[in-house]
Amino acid sequence: MSQRSFSDLEYSAKRKQTRRDRFLGEIDAITPWAALVEAIEPHYPKGKRGRPPIGLERMLRMYVAQQCFNLSDEGIEDAVYDSQAIRRFVGIDLSREEAPDATTLLQFRRLLEQHNLTQVIFDRINAHLQQRGLLLREGTVVDATLIAAPPSTKNREKARDPEMHQAKKGNQWYFGMKAHIGADVVTGLVHTVKGTAANVSDVSQVTELLHGEEQSLHGDAGYIGAEKRLEGHRPDLHIARKRAKVRAMLEGPARDQVRANERHKAQLRSIVEHPFHVVKNLFGYRKVRYRGLKKNTAGLKKNTAQLHSLFALANLYRARRWGLLPQG
Repeated sequence: MSQRSFSDLEYSAKRKQTRRDRFLGEIDAITPWAALVEAIEPHYPKGKRGRPPIGLERMLRMYVAQQCFNLSDEGIEDAVYDSQAIRRFVGIDLSREEAPDATTLLQFRRLLEQHNLTQVIFDRINAHLQQRGLLLREGTVVDATLIAAPPSTKNREKARDPEMHQAKKGNQWYFGMKAHIGADVVTGLVHTVKGTAANVSDVSQVTELLHGEEQSLHGDAGYIGAEKRLEGHRPDLHIARKRAKVRAMLEGPARDQVRANERHKAQLRSIVEHPFHVVKNLFGYRKVRYRGLKKNTAGLKKNTAQLHSLFALANLYRARRWGLLPQG
């Protein structure tokens, strides 16, 4: 057992547990670290040349902390030195060692992106939650949200990101990408993630968001016409009507039944907004981090890879509600 530093002893003696302490403690307790390490280890450097690599789980923990607090590579490196809570989560003892630097984390992120390992992380976490009985697969709710991208042309190419596009929502135009998700209709846990440019219609991605076992499909008015895109697997559709049609029907004799049906649809669809809330409000992911390059437009792929990590962590965060944390 390693000797604890004076800062660790001073920190453990404090009476108040901060929200960051509780949040990281819950994420640490519910994450299947062994399964994630097992999935990444075949691709992780073995250290046959040069300096020995930093432990895989430590780098994974640092990456998870970075995603949860929406920090840059340099920002999470500084946070490890500044925050005792993050140091404990990552497993760094500054009296014995230095924290991994930003370049090391950059290489780790590129490793995850190169081998599509964020998708593997997403699948492993969902498999862990399914073993606990949380992904019921009875029905799917589909929805999409806009993620902003910098519209500035003050860069080397004198142009906006070529992989991002603009889309109109209401009376306002947005520039960026879309995160399309399919979530369980009972728990709201996300089982499928798809990233596209902002101008891609919601209904065009509906077949990509189904896992094939659902008995019902729920969506808003953006998914009208989804039945035309479904081929072999055809779940029961519960798609909201457009507002103009609803208003017209509310003037007829069946307005009470129409209002009740639309209210029931809205209650079921609202559960898909919860993971968006966690990713955009709690994790702070409101703007894309990566930009497509002129010669190698890989920005959308990198942003989609980050979306898999974020929604996997959002599933873990929301799974706290169902008593998966160890007792005691």
